[in-house]
Amino acid sequence: MTKGLNIYKMEEIVLEAKDAVDWSYRGEGAVNLVLAYTGSSPTCLGKVMRIKKKLKKGNENGGDTSGNGLTSLENLIWGDIKDLASCQNKEMVDYLFAEHVMRPFLGHKYVNVGIRRLVATEFLESVEKMATSQPLSRRANPSSVDTNRTSVLLMDDLTRFAHGHVEDDKPCLTVEIKPKYGFLPSSSFIAEENLIKKSVTRFKMQQALKLRQNEILKVSEYDPLDLFSGSKDRIHKAIKALYATPQTNFRVFLNGSLVFGGFRGSKCITTSKVELAFNHILKGILKTEDDDVCASSFIELVAETIYASGALDQLLHVQKLDKYNIEGVVHAYYDLIDQPCKACQELEKRKLSNHFGAMHSMSHDEKVNILKNFLISSTATDCSVMVSIRSRETGLSSFSSHGNVHLESTKQDFEYKVHFIDLDMRPLNRMEANYESDKMIMKSYLEMLKT
Repeated sequence: MTKGLNIYKMEEIVLEAKDAVDWSYRGEGAVNLVLAYTGSSPTCLGKVMRIKKKLKKGNENGGDTSGNGLTSLENLIWGDIKDLASCQNKEMVDYLFAEHVMRPFLGHKYVNVGIRRLVATEFLESVEKMATSQPLSRRANPSSVDTNRTSVLLMDDLTRFAHGHVEDDKPCLTVEIKPKYGFLPSSSFIAEENLIKKSVTRFKMQQALKLRQNEILKVSEYDPLDLFSGSKDRIHKAIKALYATPQTNFRVFLNGSLVFGGFRGSKCITTSKVELAFNHILKGILKTEDDDVCASSFIELVAETIYASGALDQLLHVQKLDKYNIEGVVHAYYDLIDQPCKACQELEKRKLSNHFGAMHSMSHDEKVNILKNFLISSTATDCSVMVSIRSRETGLSSFSSHGNVHLESTKQDFEYKVHFIDLDMRPLNRMEANYESDKMIMKSYLEMLKT
């Protein structure tokens, strides 16, 4: 089972089929299934497990491996990072990327990388049965567990403050947000026909495409520029919009259990029935009996916490590492893989202005750096932020490492912690697909404007 594996930073104890009963279904995204520990082992108390799922065809991180866990092309980009270059286990790559690339960029206090643990195939098969037994209404992104994996990721349960137990008198409320692109690109490589990119967010344009493809019920009013603005009023506006139309961008957990958002995936919207049920939960945390005040106070609390933490300032800085936009980066990619530039060929075929000679004439090292920054930026753009909040006695000094915030509407004090998750390496061989997706989003939005 363990033969040939590099167990650097990996627990040697192998989880077997019998251990699956100690784990319960927590939720899932497009890439990972998440389980929470319900057993009594001290090493697992207060932990969650993230298990890779089988990716849809076309999303695999394929390519020939160079024996070190990276593909030969990825080795050109990340080979200068010692631990990544020496890694002999493909499953460790994302873990080491989060630890050695994203954690230094985002800040150690905001990133908990966890630890890998070996698992038997039978354990994963038992988990798969557990997942398929869940009601479809709980599974926003139902797909199979990748039973070919040999390890999983154990992490602290970020939806709880006290590891190993929950303080009954202090329920923990955790908000998970997918912030998306927090800035407008200014790259000179953006085509003239696509200059609207510089004034309209990618999120807004993508909403138009999703509505057209019937992936969402209504267009969200959320504007990532508001969330990343650093303005308390604009952050409040962003949270209010996410609350109204959560889609897959806004979820709330109470002591680890999903209580708001995500139940219908991209088609999740907040109806009066949903809000009534959520208000009932909030009344156990916020000191108010008024339903209208409950919702507005919750939005205020989340906005105040995000503003006070300043964590999104760091995330925005990392997102902005991409200076060239996919329209420029794709040209560097074709040079790196030593293939004729299909993007240039398309421009010539359409008899459009081609000003990418400057990109193609850059040095190899410059192109590698452009691609590296783009991939880091992509991870920062697709990640989630977890904001956990619990009340504390008003007026008492706090000696914990957590932040503190005051909610004026209910005269309560809260402590909070913020973490970033979903920090996997973005596959280099998805560059062409990313470019095509960008073109599709632009085409759909421009057609919508015409009609």
